[in-house]
Amino acid sequence: MHSSSRSPLLWRALLAISLAISLGAAAPGCRREEQRAGAYRVNGSADCLPDITLTDQNGKKVSLSSLKGKPVLFDFIYTTCPGPCLTLTSRMRTVANRLGPMLGSKVWFVSVTVDPEHDNPARLLDYARQLGADQNGWLFLTGSPADIDRLMAQFKLVRQRESDGSVDHVLEFFLVGPDGRQLYQYVGSRADASTIARDLEQAAQAGAVASGRPWSVHL
Repeated sequence: MHSSSRSPLLWRALLAISLAISLGAAAPGCRREEQRAGAYRVNGSADCLPDITLTDQNGKKVSLSSLKGKPVLFDFIYTTCPGPCLTLTSRMRTVANRLGPMLGSKVWFVSVTVDPEHDNPARLLDYARQLGADQNGWLFLTGSPADIDRLMAQFKLVRQRESDGSVDHVLEFFLVGPDGRQLYQYVGSRADASTIARDLEQAAQAGAVASGRPWSVHL
């Protein structure tokens, strides 16, 4: 199977990485302090898994509160993004590859569109498939603009459009713990995939210990 004929978005993502797109930081989430390159510990965050129901890439309703119990790695993308979102998704896929069977069984990935006016489930599914991101445990979510705005507010983010109608990018990843509180914020261009994977494993292990569940998977 040759990706050159089937995954134009993947090639665009690789090109974006090779050109070293400069990814800036999104709005900060509460108090944070840098512990490692591009990785910030977040303290005092709001509940980032509130009782909001969105729709995934397969048209299924997903209550964010139902994801509690496992750590969740969030990013915010849109399917017509010319480059930065493709880079973020490719980096998320690298983290997913490091996690292996942990994705879906012990951790969640959630990619939320910041362009819900145009990104319906079919568009999100096509985007995920072209980037090799349509995987078990990785949700691509859309919903009403009001619900997307409510969710983003939990991360101290505001959805904005430029004068030409293009959508502002959110260029960071957000690690939410099993209790729904944000643990880390990562600058997309600087955070190392192995660091994010390790943080996810530690969060999953801590959540398992707190709930009394057995733990056996290690990276």
